[in-house]
Amino acid sequence: MSIDNVTLEILANHARAAVESMAYTLLRTAHAVFVSESQDFTSTLVTAEGKTFTYHQDTGTTWMVTLDCEGFIKLIDSYEEGDICITNDAYSGFVVTHYPDLMLWKPIFWKKELVCFATCFIHHTDVGGTVPTSVSRDNTVVYQEGIRVTPRKLLKRGKVNRDVLEMILANVRAPEQSWGDLKAQIASMNTGERKVHEMIERFGLKTFKEGIHDLIDSGERQARDIIRSIPDGEYRFSDYIDEDSAGGWPVRIAARMVVKGDSILLDFTGSDPQLASALNVPTGGGERPWIVLNGFVTAFYSLVPHLLLNSGLTRPIRCIFPEGTVLNPQFPAAINARSIAAIRLQDIIVGLLSQAVPNHMPAAAGGAVVILNVATVDERTGKRVVTVINPVMGGGGGTPHADGPNGAGGTCNFLMNTPLEITEAHAPTDILRYELEPDTGGPGTYRGGPSIRMEFQIHSPSTVNTRNKDRSKFQAWGVNGGKPGKAARYLINPGTNREVDTGNADNFAIEPGDIVSLVSSTGGGWGSPLDRDPETVLADVRQGFVSVASAERDYGVVVRNGVVDGQATQRRRAALRKEKAAGYFDFGPFRDEFERVWHDGNYRALTEVLTTVPVHWRFFVKHRIFEALARRGGTGIGDDGSAVYEAFEQLGREVPLPRNLPGPRMRARSGRRRAASRNRVPASASSA
Repeated sequence: MSIDNVTLEILANHARAAVESMAYTLLRTAHAVFVSESQDFTSTLVTAEGKTFTYHQDTGTTWMVTLDCEGFIKLIDSYEEGDICITNDAYSGFVVTHYPDLMLWKPIFWKKELVCFATCFIHHTDVGGTVPTSVSRDNTVVYQEGIRVTPRKLLKRGKVNRDVLEMILANVRAPEQSWGDLKAQIASMNTGERKVHEMIERFGLKTFKEGIHDLIDSGERQARDIIRSIPDGEYRFSDYIDEDSAGGWPVRIAARMVVKGDSILLDFTGSDPQLASALNVPTGGGERPWIVLNGFVTAFYSLVPHLLLNSGLTRPIRCIFPEGTVLNPQFPAAINARSIAAIRLQDIIVGLLSQAVPNHMPAAAGGAVVILNVATVDERTGKRVVTVINPVMGGGGGTPHADGPNGAGGTCNFLMNTPLEITEAHAPTDILRYELEPDTGGPGTYRGGPSIRMEFQIHSPSTVNTRNKDRSKFQAWGVNGGKPGKAARYLINPGTNREVDTGNADNFAIEPGDIVSLVSSTGGGWGSPLDRDPETVLADVRQGFVSVASAERDYGVVVRNGVVDGQATQRRRAALRKEKAAGYFDFGPFRDEFERVWHDGNYRALTEVLTTVPVHWRFFVKHRIFEALARRGGTGIGDDGSAVYEAFEQLGREVPLPRNLPGPRMRARSGRRRAASRNRVPASASSA
């Protein structure tokens, strides 16, 4: 550290105030409801090398605390005062992670010396592509996902580059809104520039330049202190996305965490191959991608709330992402629906840490944040509308000390709900229901927070986009005797003869008068529900969180005439305690049934055989192997991977598979077959 602690603390507070001013400027000037109400944006300051040295906390997304902008900063040849650059291309530097996130950055000079950058992103409501809002898991390549803006200058020496601007606006569905949001981003960075100049005037250039790097070093030291409190060891955890494509097979993300002293290795070997859908997460194989490690930042901040939030927090962590997998796809793999996998990654990190420090980690949160959007013509104005109706998430997982938050827990609760009156003013809709759903939070000593039910009616022919739907099959898991939260339900025209279960499909046409209904997935419970105070269960019944039937079935609490029947409760709980309990994690029946076939042994074999074919073949091969094992109905499928090897070999006889070098076990199996062939007596010899 090159400056004293007191000065550094004062500088940290000034830097935090600067980015809060940037964020507030953006919030107050943005046009899109998803920014001005839901707050999906970031405004921050980074070093001349691109490292985040301060981060806002009062507004905006909490995901990008450790953002490293070096990847796109270095792709611009030179910077001048007044320049503002723009990109949304994930494959240009692997900083941006999907195309709706338009990232802008501005070099900040002091007496002609570049001292740092102001940066900000907004999730723009639409950037073109095959569907309104540009996000659909059905897309297979980036060319379907909207305009790709590789790093370039939007402003040169303070003047708008009309060619770049007009190219962008000509390719989006709401150009006026997009230009308004871009101007909000520009205003935010101008605010940041002014605040940086004020800091330099107060502290001096030398102290400012040294201090912002010292802030990052301090963040690293704080993270290492936390990691040292985690027991050394190797921990493994995996979780799933419901489908790898429309009607497809589950996506497995597997992680191995090695804690040693003050550092962590996170290895994702064994995760699924890159997908022929838009669920891929573009990391470029980097060691510390913010979108993967956000779960650690959240955990660290929960443990030590006075942390300095900056890119130093993930310096002690190193990741391994095999190339050609869902977490390290090759261009041009589609990526716009990567939020589903990003949310699951946070669950996985909580699952890993829960094994290491069980008394500090919650059960899984709901695990899906459904963003409801509508594209239509508003008959009241005659204008085309593309807007967000609301983000809908489930409750948080129960913790070792408290129930999970109701309807807003876990990984994306920085997203604010949109006031219903604003929704109805922006789009021809009526919000019919927006409420907590009883009997959904995972039962536990501390239960999961209940789900949200939302229903709305559309009054004109429309396209509804419900992106990020998941957890309709694999439930959010309970911990330490806690039960999983309820899975999500997605319906059109519920309770009528026109009811349609949309599953995880994210785009569908709506007729005037149709009702869209969803009940979000929600968090698991922590600790046995049989240890929950009966009077607390009764309070849940009175508040409508838990029904009388669920109180008896799940908690063993018998409620009669509005009070707890103590003797009946004792008998009921004694009977329930005799039932076989799940392990430390309770994943629910769907995952238990799935893993009777797709256990670790078969997944290890699948990972091995997929490495023997080129990346662009792996999704196809995975599907054919899954289909082959499904046809066997679970019969004769052991835990040694032999069923996978057999299915792969049969596929090779049916399809001319191009091969990389075979894996070790494949080589051994092939060698045994060749040896058997050499030792076999020819039929002609045996008959002689």
